[in-house]
Amino acid sequence: MRKVILILSSLFFIGTTIQAQTVIFGHVDSNEIIQAMPELEQAQKTLQDLAKELEEAMAGMQREFQTKYQDYQSKYETLSSVLRKSREEELQDLQKRVETFRQTAQQELQQKEIALQQPIIEKVQNAIEEVGKEQKFTYIFDATPGSGLLYKAATATDVTPLVKKQLGLQ
Repeated sequence: MRKVILILSSLFFIGTTIQAQTVIFGHVDSNEIIQAMPELEQAQKTLQDLAKELEEAMAGMQREFQTKYQDYQSKYETLSSVLRKSREEELQDLQKRVETFRQTAQQELQQKEIALQQPIIEKVQNAIEEVGKEQKFTYIFDATPGSGLLYKAATATDVTPLVKKQLGLQ
């Protein structure tokens, strides 16, 4: 009898312990939140300004190349072979510089975009973590389309409004 009572009380204790450890899942559309961040607009403007500056520099280099190339073509027949070779090498060097500048500019834009977005992403991540702690979620999944969340039921908890509220967004 004692063994039965001991076993039943052990099962009851284990059952209540398991029940007390309820797993709570939530989902959030982080892209929606990031798009609502006021900092994103400033980051995009900064990136556009840099892109415009780089495009203008690139256009200047291309104009210089076109001018020199047209000059070379117009004087081709009158140039000595030494001058012709010199101008061709100059045009090739200029073309290489233009291509190198294009690649470097693309890399700089990508790095700047990452640098500008990183603080925004971190702020959203911190807000998600705060909401998760406050609401006692076990997991919060990113439900941004294409993020890998394959299914969410209609009854699933959408944490997006709570995170927006945490960040002071509408």
